[in-house]
Amino acid sequence: MALIKTVRGNTPQFGNNCFLADNATVVGEVVMGDNCTVWFNAVVRGDVHSITIGNNTNIQDGAIIHCTYQKAKTVIGSNVSIAHNAIVHGCTIHDDVLVGMGAIIMDDAVIGSNAVIAAGAVILPGTQVEPGSTYAGMPAKRIKDTSEEMKAVIQRTARNYPMYAEWFK
Repeated sequence: MALIKTVRGNTPQFGNNCFLADNATVVGEVVMGDNCTVWFNAVVRGDVHSITIGNNTNIQDGAIIHCTYQKAKTVIGSNVSIAHNAIVHGCTIHDDVLVGMGAIIMDDAVIGSNAVIAAGAVILPGTQVEPGSTYAGMPAKRIKDTSEEMKAVIQRTARNYPMYAEWFK
């Protein structure tokens, strides 16, 4: 059973039909929309500031979602995929975004809709990722527009994760 814990008087809140893997951790001031999934060894830690997550968002295995005390909350939109071992910290991610495996998004960054953050990319603090763009590298830079094919992948991934969760219920 997932670890769901109240911290500083804040208990995580979940929308309808959310899935939490057996060893996922969700603590503190977290509000999650409908049809979200939090996978094995993922941590959503709203202990020092708030974390808000929209609908149909998946937080894959080993990902960490956190924030900065009294400084930077985390806001994640709808139809967002946070891939395996990514770190999302004190930033804003708009709707319809794919964050690749092992990517790091740091405080006060803003990721526009239909963006792709490539696997292993490091988005530095305060970076503004334009809607419909793809960023890669360390530090990450814009490398191209997000293709229509990749936008379809973003949508398909967000749709598929609630289906995958059904296999575990």
